This record gives sequence, C-alpha cells and structure tokens, in this order.
Amino acid sequence: MPGLVNNTDSLGTETLRFLDCTRSRRQLTFRFGLDDLHFSTSLWYGDVDFYVLETRFGREFMRKLYFHIMAFEANKLISLKPKHFDTGSFSDLQTDSFVRLWQTIYQHVWAQWRYENDLPDYAGPVPVQPVAEHSPAAVEGSPGSIPLLAFCGGGKDSLVSLRLLERAEIPYASYVYSHSIYGTAPRQHALIDQLLDHLHPEQRHRHWIYDDFMDAPVLDLHPELGVSTLTAAETPSSVFGVLPLVLQHGYQYIGLAHERSADTGNLIWEQTGEEVNHQWGKSYEAEQLINAYIRSELIKNVSYFSLLKPIHDVLIFTLLQDDVEAVAATHSCNVEKPWCKRCPKCAYVWLNYMAYLPTQKVERIFQCNLFDLPENQLAFRQMLGLEAHTPFECIGQTDEAKLAFELCRRKGLEGAAMQTFINECEPLDWKKVLDKYLAVYDEESAIPAVLSVKLLTVLHAKSREAKRELAIVLEPK
Repeated sequence: MPGLVNNTDSLGTETLRFLDCTRSRRQLTFRFGLDDLHFSTSLWYGDVDFYVLETRFGREFMRKLYFHIMAFEANKLISLKPKHFDTGSFSDLQTDSFVRLWQTIYQHVWAQWRYENDLPDYAGPVPVQPVAEHSPAAVEGSPGSIPLLAFCGGGKDSLVSLRLLERAEIPYASYVYSHSIYGTAPRQHALIDQLLDHLHPEQRHRHWIYDDFMDAPVLDLHPELGVSTLTAAETPSSVFGVLPLVLQHGYQYIGLAHERSADTGNLIWEQTGEEVNHQWGKSYEAEQLINAYIRSELIKNVSYFSLLKPIHDVLIFTLLQDDVEAVAATHSCNVEKPWCKRCPKCAYVWLNYMAYLPTQKVERIFQCNLFDLPENQLAFRQMLGLEAHTPFECIGQTDEAKLAFELCRRKGLEGAAMQTFINECEPLDWKKVLDKYLAVYDEESAIPAVLSVKLLTVLHAKSREAKRELAIVLEPK
C-alpha cells in the first residue's frame, strides 16, 4: 500500500522522522527516528479487523486514519527537542488543518515540559514538506447496536462516570487500554477488570500499547540533547487510537471521564505569560478542538466528549459514597499500580477518600497514613497552595484540597501534613467553596443533547444532596 513504508535516509540533524507504518489484521506498528535514534510503537486491538475496515471504508481512507494514529504517537519525540519533522511517505496527508492541530497540541501539552527544561523560546519542530492540498474525505460510520463507547482507566473518575450512565439508564460498552510504561499488560487489565466487575457494560473492549520510547534510557545516555524529562500527549493519542474500534463496531459517541478541574492550569509562566496546565489534553478546550477535527476530517457521525466535564472533584468524591465497595477496586497511581502511596496522585486520592468515605474502608486499601510519609510532604504543600505551583498531576484545585483537609480535620485525622494545613492555611470560606465546586456547569460541556438531559438530571439531584450533607458537617457547632 503506498505510504505505509518509508525507508528514506535522514535529512540531517535534529529531524523527527516518520519512518514506516505496518499493519496486520489486528496490529499497527509505527517506527520513528530522530537522527540515528530509532523507536517504535505497536498497538494491538482485540476487536478490530483492519482488513475488514479497509474493505468497508477504502484503503486510502484507512491509510489516512493510520497516519493520524501514528502522528499522535510520534509527537512524544518532541521531548528530544527536534527542529523539524518529516512525515515521509505520508506527506500527501499533511494538510494545513493537520499541522495546525498537531502544533496546537504540542504548544499546550508540552508547556510543562518546556517549563521544566527552561525552554521558553522553543517553538517545536516545523514541517519539512509543504502542506498538502487535499486528503481523503471523512467517512460516515454505520451505527451499531450500542451507541456509546466509554473509556475506563480504573480510577475513581471511571467508576463515577460509568455508574452515572447506569443511573441514567444509558447503555454503554467499555474500552480499556494498557500501556507498557505502566507495567505488564495482564496486570493492568486484571486491575481494571476488578472494577468493571462492579459495573455493567454491554460489552468490554481491550487494546494493548507497547512503546519503547517513554521507558528508554535516552536521556541518561544522551545528555547532549539538553533535556531532563519526557512528555507524551496520552489523551489525544488515545482518542485517535480508539477510532478503528469506533468504526468496527459503529459507536456514535466516545465518552471519557475528565472532570472540570482539568481546565485550570498549574501556574502562569512569567517568562512567556502562558498558562502551564499538566492536564490540558483533558481540558474542554482540547476536547472541542479534537472533536471538531475528527468530525470534519475522519468520522462525520462520531462525537468525543467527557461525561464528567460539568462537575468538579468535590461532587465526584461525594458520588463515590454510593459505591463504597467498588472503590476498593479502583487504582490511580502512575508509578506503581495500584498505589505507590508516595506520589502526588496517590496522596491526593487518599486525602479525598479519607475526607468523603468511611475511614476504615480507606485504611484497608492503603494501610498507612499518607499524611505522615516524608515523600508526600511537598505534594501536600503544593496542593494547599503553599508552593510555587500545584503538583504536575491529574488532580483537583487548591480549594478542593483545602476542603478535603478540613473534612479530614473534623474527622480527627492527624499527621505531619495535617499540621501543615492547621498551621499555615487561612480559614476556609466553605460556603463559597461548596457553591463553586458542587455546582453543575450545564453549558460548559460537549455532552450531546440526546444524552445530557438524563445525565444532568442525575447530577443536579446529587449536587443538591451533597450540598445539604456537607453543609451539616461543616456548620460550626
């Protein structure tokens, strides 16, 4: 197939190159290069037949889809500071709209990476080839029996979003992907299956990703690159990566579980004036951008959105009170699954589990007081707004953390971080915090109208209930 193999020599130094793409019935494999360094990513699909898809939608359209999946896997190599990118034999698909999307995602997702590596002037790689005039038109998928495909990552957001669908009587299929950077695939899928066993998806889909870049010793072995951290646009790449499954089974909606705090950044970078947001790929802005692009360039009749975008973590954690037994099957750590107990993500989730759930249940999960662990003290200080910025992790905002600390304090919980909260934080205006973080923001969500009426009805009812209950707890005695 034209454009699926490219073995051209390097154009020179500091060029990110798309080398080749191969596919079999259930696998896509991509190879990338940066000068004389080579990396690959392999994606395996349990419920996709690429030969069937090429027959149904045409080889040229599927080549375009492969290119997009490849491009959003390739952009992690931006972390090695290339000056150019060369799409090789896919250059006929490198349209102006694609380049703008790719560069916009770089600009925002890699803002943290530029901040960490003190690269305020690095604007990212520029394309070697001129933009293409045309590419194959978007296709229209044939609707299947289940309209909604819902991502499940195994954490509290996944539990709340899938249970929300069930409460609203909206049928869904679940989608789970494992990634080699998080450990062995069987372990990852087994953990998420434990959570799905508490839920009722109509169908379960699996996807496996094997990546030899993010876990490579490239930074240690090549200090001349002048960078100290690697970044990948995991959310955008996962959305493009799921599209073959969407086409195969006729899903019309792709639902994720990104909450409202993902829209707020960690800091304003003084040198550039830009907001640095670790979670930008999960933001409403990114969601709208990617959704519009997919509908115009790839699949006309599919919508991508977040089921939890109208709400903050305060309401999400209160919703878990209806699923306490299932909470024990959640996991959120990106360091050592299910919980390393010594990273900002573990510290934040534990803090809020202790605040909103029965403490004995949480203690059985974590089996230690994370307030006292030395490794967590900086993260807790950052969460409380006592340092230069909040942790670079997928967690809530400062007032949400302060509210959780206050709820823990009223439960009588103690520890080094709790003492920091008591000694260094101003009293919390909890009424103002509850008004903001228990509100349901109907208008700032991309949930399609056919689904939003049922979902928002459930959320508004839970919001009112949570506000009443938390006000009772927080009212001065």
